[in-house]
Amino acid sequence: MTGKVLPLRKCVACGQMIPKDQLFRVVKIDGQAQLDLSYKAQGRGAYVCKKNECVALAEKKKSFNRALRGLVSGEVINSIKMELENGSR
Repeated sequence: MTGKVLPLRKCVACGQMIPKDQLFRVVKIDGQAQLDLSYKAQGRGAYVCKKNECVALAEKKKSFNRALRGLVSGEVINSIKMELENGSR
């Protein structure tokens, strides 16, 4: 028997297709963007690699603003950086 295949998602910074569990998801719910660690929240989502380089590039290029079609606050980017520092899953 083969294991369950994870769906691929595209990183908003580097553009690579990566398995979903190796990415952070930012979701826009009722006009507010927030980090979705459960990967199950309803709403428009955007993914970024779990690498400092990709997070910095996404912040610089404002990739989350484009992907989520709205303004993403710096708090969301800071929460992603905190997860990276704390050794994300």
